[in-house]
Amino acid sequence: MNTLDIRRGEQVALVGDNASGKSRLAAAFAGSRNAKYITFRDSYGSYGDRNFFMQQRWNLFTLEGDPPTAGEALELEAAESKAPEAALRRVRELTALFSMEPVLDKPLVTLSSGELRKYQLTRALLGGPEILVVDNPYIGLDPRTRTLLTGLLTTLSASMTLVLVLSRPAEIPPFITHVIPVREGVAGEKRTREDYLDAVLPRAVIRLRNVTIRYGERVILNNLNWTVREGEHWALTGANGSGKSTLLSLINADNPQAYAHDIELFGRPRGSGESIWDIKRNIGFVSPELHRAFRVDAPALDIVTSGHFDTEGLFRHPSPEQRESARGWMEVFGIGDLADKPFLRLSSGQQRMCLVARAFVKDPPLYILDEPLQGLDEPQRRHVKALLDRLCGAPGKTLVMVTHYPEEYPACIDHSLTL
Repeated sequence: MNTLDIRRGEQVALVGDNASGKSRLAAAFAGSRNAKYITFRDSYGSYGDRNFFMQQRWNLFTLEGDPPTAGEALELEAAESKAPEAALRRVRELTALFSMEPVLDKPLVTLSSGELRKYQLTRALLGGPEILVVDNPYIGLDPRTRTLLTGLLTTLSASMTLVLVLSRPAEIPPFITHVIPVREGVAGEKRTREDYLDAVLPRAVIRLRNVTIRYGERVILNNLNWTVREGEHWALTGANGSGKSTLLSLINADNPQAYAHDIELFGRPRGSGESIWDIKRNIGFVSPELHRAFRVDAPALDIVTSGHFDTEGLFRHPSPEQRESARGWMEVFGIGDLADKPFLRLSSGQQRMCLVARAFVKDPPLYILDEPLQGLDEPQRRHVKALLDRLCGAPGKTLVMVTHYPEEYPACIDHSLTL
């Protein structure tokens, strides 16, 4: 087993299959430095594992001794350290940093997996290590708790070196700068996170690097880094005014500031000679802004057909195949009977259904759907949601979807970004 070359300022992930030796390599590295090694092999750390397991699973509080609270356990840990007063101050600092105040009065056996992660990280950091090695940080966590833990680790990475031991490349968080693959106990060549992921994961469909958008003194997006890969399905969330629509306009070539930033679509840097229509050709798009701007008094079939050309209305003669495709998609979305009716005389919900069908008519590889179910009645919502799950979840299809109602997300959603 060889040694690891990790330099100051690097945030590193060790990635390898089960039984590849990455945990042994990480533990050996931690033992040779001012580092702390913590493993999340299971939910119960090293503090009375069996008793805690039995109490948590079966509510057996009759086992010998009363279970300590998280606060009591941390105070005991600090009191037994070489510098108790400094350790107690560190406990207060860390519990404030991790927002652990509501957890301190809870018995350890009642902590959730996410709360227990915070507790164990606090214990590991009491001695002030320069490096923290975390083995299997995400094991057993639901998506929301994984996101919270990533935020916590990101905060820690600003003041120390983190080494994460992971089995899945898709779990490598954004703050990681370098990846070291491990096979049979041997560390491979260290690569930047981006280079490694590009080599082992599907191609990047969308990539933004350090994107900042300002309007006067107002910052809409601040140093945003985001990669969406082929076949991924993203929920884009955030409060009104958080920058969701601005971000989507950068991707869909509707924002002129896109050309002043490091943005790639389908492997091509923005501004490398492609036209707006070259970009839009690969994207099926719908949004409330598009709906408000769509004031074309033409038959609904023309509106859906215009999706082949990414225009607001038909300004060229479609082929018979394109016209037939539009009719087919209108049938799929249950609006075939609206084909000959003027778009502006339809209800708002019917118009939205036409625009959603328009987004699908050219069968693009990337769907950007901003509030696609807005204005639809309940039967229409259920119908379109089921269609989104089937159509966007197909192999090779990539989805970015915005909605303020989590229940509207199709089951295929597997990633999220909150602004």
